[in-house]
Amino acid sequence: MLNKTFYLSCGIALISASCTPKQGSTPKKPNVLFISIDDLRPELGCYGVDEIQTPHLDKFATKSVTFTRAYCQTAACAPSRASIMTGLRPDSTRVWHLKDKFRKTIPDVLTMPQYFHKHGYYTVSMGKTFHNHMPDSISFDEPDLRPEEYRTKDMIDRDPESFYYDEAIKEELRQVRDQRLKKNPNVYAGGWGYGRAIEVADCEDHELYDGAQTDLAIETMKRLKEKEQPFFLALGYYRPHLPFVTPRKYWELYDRDKLPLAPNPFLPKNSPVMAMNSSYELSACYDMKDVHHPSVKKQPEEMARKLKHGYYASVSYVDACVGKLLKGLDVLGLAENTIVVVWGDHGWKLGEHGSWCKQTNYNTDTRVPLLIYAPGIKGKGQKCDRLVELLDLFPTIGELAGIEVESYLQGTSMVPLLNNPNLKWKEMAFSQFHRRPKVTPDGGRYMGYSMITDRYHLVEWYVWDDDKGMRKEFVARELYSHKIDPEENENIAGYPENRELVHLLSEKLKVSWNKKFIYNE
Repeated sequence: MLNKTFYLSCGIALISASCTPKQGSTPKKPNVLFISIDDLRPELGCYGVDEIQTPHLDKFATKSVTFTRAYCQTAACAPSRASIMTGLRPDSTRVWHLKDKFRKTIPDVLTMPQYFHKHGYYTVSMGKTFHNHMPDSISFDEPDLRPEEYRTKDMIDRDPESFYYDEAIKEELRQVRDQRLKKNPNVYAGGWGYGRAIEVADCEDHELYDGAQTDLAIETMKRLKEKEQPFFLALGYYRPHLPFVTPRKYWELYDRDKLPLAPNPFLPKNSPVMAMNSSYELSACYDMKDVHHPSVKKQPEEMARKLKHGYYASVSYVDACVGKLLKGLDVLGLAENTIVVVWGDHGWKLGEHGSWCKQTNYNTDTRVPLLIYAPGIKGKGQKCDRLVELLDLFPTIGELAGIEVESYLQGTSMVPLLNNPNLKWKEMAFSQFHRRPKVTPDGGRYMGYSMITDRYHLVEWYVWDDDKGMRKEFVARELYSHKIDPEENENIAGYPENRELVHLLSEKLKVSWNKKFIYNE
């Protein structure tokens, strides 16, 4: 039997061998380029989606390991990112929604970049790493770097999600913002979120935020290359998050009328009332006010096509940005000694179950793209279909860098899978979602706990006490068979023939929720 210690020593040895220093010099640990892409579902060519154009990420997949069954811990930005960056599940961070801040709930926790700094790394962030107005400056030596043109007084405290190109649209948003602030001085994002759902911008890549920060990232890596310390650079792309603002050339990649729409534009049969989101994020765009809970009204086909077109254009734009970034890494001579991780913080519905955006426990929202490259990995260019969680990134990158991470982290290093993607691995992946009263048809507040296995998806819903941050009585259950119903269109939890199966899976959920998987083969 080979144990984890063997793989740790092999992984470090492979990294060291691939970047052997000149005689007399001190070996330099590998750099880390940590690339997050907001709202990116596994809708990429390297994930088998033929109709989307993502040549640069597809090329990166030929040198990385592509995880086909990776799951986030919550399908919402702030709690997902807090979990990733602390290595703890949402019930441990106590960050369940956008309003929750881990520096208030667990103020002394060491985040991933803090831990790397502690072990000799120089840490830098730009873009959306934690959440828009939560850059967590104490995590980085250089926090929240921004392109110069976005450091002006009127832009420095704005979500880059709210930036448009056309001056008429910008002025329109200013007027809408003024009206929002009159109604509510404490409105989300200072009233800037959001404007129009879509803008086809007649501009070059670098004239929008993600393109500009790509250029800044390349210049930053050029500067960091001269340091004696290895660097940890976290770069968070904003697209394909709403609004869909991208250069025209990416819109022109697609024929809107030929884009396939969701095959299941209906609520799952037997789904409980709190299971589905209300697409409220879409309705925040002032030109999308006629958006309702999918049990009430669905988007007409014309709008569905327009939104999917916008999402695809946004993904292709970010793909081009990532391609330019990775080319810059290579030109600077850094590629062979840099760990590169590309991840999405959660999925995103494109009309599945009659809904849009994220904010559910459904597979469409919790399954994410995850691609990892490290010098010397044996699984280069392979796909891994084992269950993994974004929670596993902290210990994984630590091990790849030769840093021993703390035992309290709740994830498991994926280094063994990077060397052999076919290893026997986790039997379960967990997520959860907090459903608030204002978006639940019955006005209730609930927490749903989700468990994915190789074959099944179980969700158990409980009444949630928001003041105490704890669950109360059980109220509903969902069960989907991925072998016969991969799109999760029929909840089979209530069928008499599944009573024994439901009991077995429910017990597994209770026993395994806080149990850390330990690789031991």
